[in-house]
Amino acid sequence: MRHTLDFLKQLAHGLAIQFGSSCEIAIHDLKTKDLERSIVYIENGHVSNRQTGDGPSGIVLETLQSDPSTIHDKLSYLTKTEDGRILKSSTFYIRDDDGSISYIFSLNYDITAFTAASTAIQSLIATKDNLPDLTGDSPRQITHNVNELLDLLIEQAVAKVGKPVAMMNKDDKVAVVQYLDHAGAFLITKSGDKVSSYLGISKFTLYSYMGK
Repeated sequence: MRHTLDFLKQLAHGLAIQFGSSCEIAIHDLKTKDLERSIVYIENGHVSNRQTGDGPSGIVLETLQSDPSTIHDKLSYLTKTEDGRILKSSTFYIRDDDGSISYIFSLNYDITAFTAASTAIQSLIATKDNLPDLTGDSPRQITHNVNELLDLLIEQAVAKVGKPVAMMNKDDKVAVVQYLDHAGAFLITKSGDKVSSYLGISKFTLYSYMGK
């Protein structure tokens, strides 16, 4: 697989040169034993403020949780950085000969300036009967390490339930745990301790909720 990684690095460097400093390319190693340092190479890391040795994205955890045969490249979707910049992203899954996924090749292009310009133009040309549709799913936030990622996943799970923890009943907490399990949150070291403490339940209860 060394030759594969060398080729991916060569491709990443070429794409970064071709498309300029607004184009970030990150390579995640899914075979690594240290999941918390899954990024093995990155070009233009200033786009998301990440660097080699940083941790996985939500997509990495989802990939590790899923059957490789059901996974397909994700092309042209929106993500965002913690400081609010909007990125146009594509994710490519690099497979071994046996079909397992060894690397994730992620391309993120900062389109914040284009988005602002587009919004300004739309506001000028829109009429009462032709207003721009600004609804839709929010871009997925890019995180730097597993602690940030776990916090984000917990926040998303609580938002999905729609109640603060203090008002949650058993079914609500089961829903939170199962959302986190499906998202791959429990692949993160000591995540069970944090989630148990956050929800005010024991580790035994947490595992029982995962199996429901």
